[in-house]
Amino acid sequence: MELRVLGCHGGESPRHRTTAFMLDDRLAIDAGALTSQLTLPDQDRLAGVLVSHAHMDHIRDLATIADNRCQRECGTLDIVGTKATIGHLRNHFFNDILWPDFTKIPSGGQPTVRYVEIPVEQPTDVLGYKVTAVDVNHTIESAAFIIDDGKGVIGFSGDTGPTDRFWEVFNQQDNVRALLMEVSFPDRETGIALVSGHHTPRTLLEDLKKYKAPQDLPTMLYHIKPTFQAEVERECAKLKKVNLHVLKLTDQFIL
Repeated sequence: MELRVLGCHGGESPRHRTTAFMLDDRLAIDAGALTSQLTLPDQDRLAGVLVSHAHMDHIRDLATIADNRCQRECGTLDIVGTKATIGHLRNHFFNDILWPDFTKIPSGGQPTVRYVEIPVEQPTDVLGYKVTAVDVNHTIESAAFIIDDGKGVIGFSGDTGPTDRFWEVFNQQDNVRALLMEVSFPDRETGIALVSGHHTPRTLLEDLKKYKAPQDLPTMLYHIKPTFQAEVERECAKLKKVNLHVLKLTDQFIL
């Protein structure tokens, strides 16, 4: 798999973009920075978006990419998520109030976007990838994704604080190449982190210990709040017996 980092922060500034990753130029993970980071031809090539949950920093560019693609007649874009997340998008996002319902534009037979619900903890084919959604601990329904392209497996934590079931499922996977893992606040902000369903370096370390070999797991960190970027990076650098890498915009990896 080729992984491109389009957005990897927990907030936005001219130097920060919210969560969005691209696999093989075909499948995005979350939509916080699709239109801001992709050219129009790259947007045309996108076939699907895995959506972890319905918070705005993970879905907002679904609006603008739908609008762009509608004008360019480049085929239907699959928006893939659990029943809860798809329900939120249908009721509160593409609802003809906040934004046009692009599941009916230009027509119901040829929509700009199409909802694809996937069950929790059942591996499901998504554009040739085997994708398993696992519920994690956030303030609304939120899913992690385990993605298998037949050659290797990556994990994506979604927004989460301390959680258990994801690690039980992830420990069952073979040929794991990497984990995209959220961490948002410094340890001194543990209170707000736990209330908002996010990690600090200390809680991140405790969760990584639930994996069978955390020292051998390439763990790519995203979602750091811009205000705390330097502080969180310093604290993560002090963590022992883990294999951490803080992601940057435009990073690319072959996994």
